[in-house]
Amino acid sequence: MKLYKSDSVRFISGLIFIVIIYSWNYLYFMNDEGSWMSYSRIAFHLIRFGVTVAVYFVGTYHLGKLKDSWMSSLWHLVHVTGLIIITSLGLFDWFIMEISRNLKEFAHTIQEILISPVLYVAMGLLNRSLKKDSKV
Repeated sequence: MKLYKSDSVRFISGLIFIVIIYSWNYLYFMNDEGSWMSYSRIAFHLIRFGVTVAVYFVGTYHLGKLKDSWMSSLWHLVHVTGLIIITSLGLFDWFIMEISRNLKEFAHTIQEILISPVLYVAMGLLNRSLKKDSKV
């Protein structure tokens, strides 16, 4: 018995999981109260990295089983590239010297792109429009 009856059900369930992770991250770690400032720098980096990896695995699981394998390849390319960038900036920040505020904002922006459901939805819309164009 298949868990998902169609690709659209699989895609929507992946979207729901990503929205839950994204919302949980902002409700508990990125709120306006500033409670996240009480974490050590390493703990803060590890939490953000863990959230990014969790979204990556959810997307990999749900996009990897779809009929259109290019979506999974694009997902891997974007996430692995982004993770390499933010990991190298984080390691530089930890072990060599503190990075500038601009580089920190750049890393936060990349992390935001990687965990945002917008990337997942954009891939779904692109896939849908390409399927319509191929049918014409």
